[in-house]
Amino acid sequence: MTEVPRIVLDPSVLAGKPIIRGTRISVDFILELLASGWTESAVLHEYPGLGRDDILACIRYAQEIVRDERVYATPHQGKSTG
Repeated sequence: MTEVPRIVLDPSVLAGKPIIRGTRISVDFILELLASGWTESAVLHEYPGLGRDDILACIRYAQEIVRDERVYATPHQGKSTG
């Protein structure tokens, strides 16, 4: 995985979850807000210590994780995701 400079993993902060550098705000929290319909401007308004680059870094981090994920096909069992 390529390093995402604004994202750090520090075992002493949030049990080592990926966070935005200099904060205790986790990547998954920002992604959850965005997935729940929050706009970028709403996140920045509610968390004024963050910048647009922090939000983009969270998205980049998630993209890096998914890109490197290995998926193995299994027989279709009538289930769909999403």
